Amino acid sequence: MAKDGCSRDGSPGLHGREARPVGAPGGTRPASAALVLHPSHGPLDWLRTFPTVYRVGSITGAAPRLYLTQPAVSQQIKALETRLGYRLFERLPRGVAPTPAAHELARLIAPHLDALEATMEGARQGPGRLGGTVRLGGPAEFLAERVIPALGGLPEKQVRLEVRFGLADELLDALAGGELDLVVSTRPVRRTGLESEPLFTERFVLVAGPAWAARLSQEAIEANGASALEGVPLVSYGPELPILRRYWRVVFGVRLERRAAVVAPDLRAVREAVAAGAGISVLPQYLCDDAVARGRLVVLHRPASPPENTLYLAWRSGTGREPRLGYVRELLRRAVVGGDAGATAGGRGATAGGAMATAAGEERDRRTGGIGRGVSGAAT
Repeated sequence: MAKDGCSRDGSPGLHGREARPVGAPGGTRPASAALVLHPSHGPLDWLRTFPTVYRVGSITGAAPRLYLTQPAVSQQIKALETRLGYRLFERLPRGVAPTPAAHELARLIAPHLDALEATMEGARQGPGRLGGTVRLGGPAEFLAERVIPALGGLPEKQVRLEVRFGLADELLDALAGGELDLVVSTRPVRRTGLESEPLFTERFVLVAGPAWAARLSQEAIEANGASALEGVPLVSYGPELPILRRYWRVVFGVRLERRAAVVAPDLRAVREAVAAGAGISVLPQYLCDDAVARGRLVVLHRPASPPENTLYLAWRSGTGREPRLGYVRELLRRAVVGGDAGATAGGRGATAGGAMATAAGEERDRRTGGIGRGVSGAAT
């Protein structure tokens, strides 16, 4: 067929109908192009645009997710506000802020729109197949050590896996904005449009390599607490020593006022430094169990109520029944149940140590790179 839409004999193409350019009424075009060229569209399109702007908090940020231009998104939001008769967003110098009416509208429609998207995705894959892509975010160490190994069979289900490491807040923003499907969060999720469940409760242990363990008395630590560890080098995830400070505060009842001898921004690197004899540290027990079994690490102290932290699995409201996400959620539940003696699944079995940090302490740790970092949401 010639470029002008006619067949080789000069007659109109497409079974005798005149071919229209992309975007023209009745023309053939991708859905994204249709939306770009017809920004006003109709109420259903406006309602689809609304939750994306609501979740992202920015018209400019929502545009690429919707395959729309920024003016088109702005026009759709204005059209929806006109139809409803009230304002949904307050325009700010950077982004938009939802009004109370927007919060209520999101609560009413977002789950249904997400469910519709999931249904369409399932219909595209066909019966009996999961298919599609699962975009998963979470702390690097936990995902690498516990989650990714449990998801190795996804390709057999025709499911692609995309993993993103990061901090809790940025990952939850990406989840709310539709960039991720599931997030392992290092703290409770209290956001409109998101749901969550406790996934894993990790316990923290004080550990040393064999060389330092031979020089320290566990009995002395039990009897004298932190004073028995004076002068021993500390290995930390961050310069502010959040996990170590929390352990000292909760278990020993004192404030830790020391600097780390070694700082490594990955809990697995902290583990290896400790095993090599660089000093002592506090780590999630699941990260240490194998090294302890092999004699590379030694647990120095076993308090009756060890510090704990619960991880949560979060998803957007309305997507919980999507087959591929439900399948991955079940795999994750199985992966953490019985994984090690120092953790419980779904937050069950948590002791008083699970509330080892006060709200003020948690906020301070967040500001210093603690909460939301690494596996536990607290940096060593």
